[in-house]
Amino acid sequence: MSQIMQVAAPPGYAERNEQYWRRNLAVCVFGSFTTLVSLSMLLPFLPIYVRQLGVGSQAAVIEWSGVAFSATFLGTAVTAPLWGRLADRYGRKPMLVRAAVGMALVMSLIGVAHTVHQLVALRLLAGLVGGYASASTVMIGTQAPRERAGWALGILSTGALAGNLAGPLIGGLLPGLIGIRGTFFAGAGMIAVAALLTIVFVKEDFHPGDAKKRTEHAASTQARRTNYVVVAALLATAMMVLLANMSIEPIITVYVGGLGVTADHVARIAGLVMACSALGSMLTAARLGALADRIGSWNVIVGCLVLTGIAMIPQAFVHQWWQLAGLRVVMGMTLAGLLPSISKLARSAVDESSSGQMLGYLQSAQFTGQVIGPVIGGQIGVSLGLHAVFFVTGSLLIACAGLAHWARAR
Repeated sequence: MSQIMQVAAPPGYAERNEQYWRRNLAVCVFGSFTTLVSLSMLLPFLPIYVRQLGVGSQAAVIEWSGVAFSATFLGTAVTAPLWGRLADRYGRKPMLVRAAVGMALVMSLIGVAHTVHQLVALRLLAGLVGGYASASTVMIGTQAPRERAGWALGILSTGALAGNLAGPLIGGLLPGLIGIRGTFFAGAGMIAVAALLTIVFVKEDFHPGDAKKRTEHAASTQARRTNYVVVAALLATAMMVLLANMSIEPIITVYVGGLGVTADHVARIAGLVMACSALGSMLTAARLGALADRIGSWNVIVGCLVLTGIAMIPQAFVHQWWQLAGLRVVMGMTLAGLLPSISKLARSAVDESSSGQMLGYLQSAQFTGQVIGPVIGGQIGVSLGLHAVFFVTGSLLIACAGLAHWARAR
C-alpha cells in the first residue's frame, strides 16, 4: 500500500529540456566562441593600447598589461558561484542573456577608455558581469542527459578553445584594418550577435518553484548527501588543470628565446607555442568527453592527469622550438579530457537544485588557476630556473592523479 501511495518525483530539469539541449548546445558553442574571441583578441595589441593610454616606461607597460589581462579572470572567479546560484533560482537562459549583453556593453566601453585605470576597471567589470562560457557550461551540463553529458561538454569546450585560439590571430589582423578602438567595437558586435541568437533560439523549460519541489522530494526520499570530499577533489583538480596550462605563460618568450630563435621571431614563435595546447585540446575534447560517457569520468580524469604530467616534464629538455610546440600539442590533447569529465562529475555530486551553483564553483576554481598559474610559474622560473617550471607542474598533475584515484573510492 505504501508503494501505491508513494508520490512520484516531478520530471527533472534535464528530462523537461530533452527536446531543446542539442539546439541550445549549438547556440552556446557559437556564443562561447565569439565571447572568448573578443576577450582574447586583445593579446597581440594590449601593450600597444596600454601605451596609447599614457603609460610611459616599458616596465610599466608590461606590468599594466598583465594586470589588465588578468582582471577579467579574477572577476569571473569571484562571481561565477553567484551566477550559478541565480541560475538554479531563476533559470539558465537569463544568465546567458545577462552575460552576453553585459559583455557587449563593457567591450564597447573598453573601446572608449581614456586611461589605463579605466581599462583595468572595465576588464574587471567584464569578468564580474560576463561569463558566457561559464553560463553555457551550467546550462549544457544540467540539460544534457547524463549519458551524453561528457560528449556535450566536450563539444562546448571545443568551441571555447577555438575562440581562445582564434582570438589572438584575429587581434593581430583587425587593428591594422579598423584600428585598436574599432577592434573593440567589432568584438562588441560579435557578442551582440551571440546575445540575439541566445534570446531567439535558446529554449528552456524552467519554473522557479521546481528547484524547491525537487529538493523537498529528495529530502522525503532520503536522497544521498553531497560528498564534500569528492567535491573538494574536483575543485582542486580543476584549478590545477588551468594552473598547469597557464604556468608557462610568463616565461614562454624567454624560454623560446633560449632555444635558438632570433629576436625578430621570438614573439611570433612564442605565440604559436602558446596556441599549440589549445589546438591539441580541440582535436580530442569531444572524443574524450564521449569516452568518459562510456568508461566513466573518473577513469578519464586519472588517465589524463597522468598523461598530462608525463607530457609536461619532457618540455624541460627540448633543444628546438618545434619540439616544445609538439609536446604542447600532446599536452593539450590529454588536458582536453579533464574539464568536461570534471564538470560531469560535479553535476552528479550534488542535488539537481544545486547543480548550477556547483558548476559555478567549478568555474571559479578554473579561473583561479588561470589567474595564479602565471604568477606561480613566474616565481618558480625566477627562483629555481625555467626548467623547474615543467618539473613542478608536471609533478603536481601526477599528484592530482593520486588525489583523484583516492577520491574515486570515497
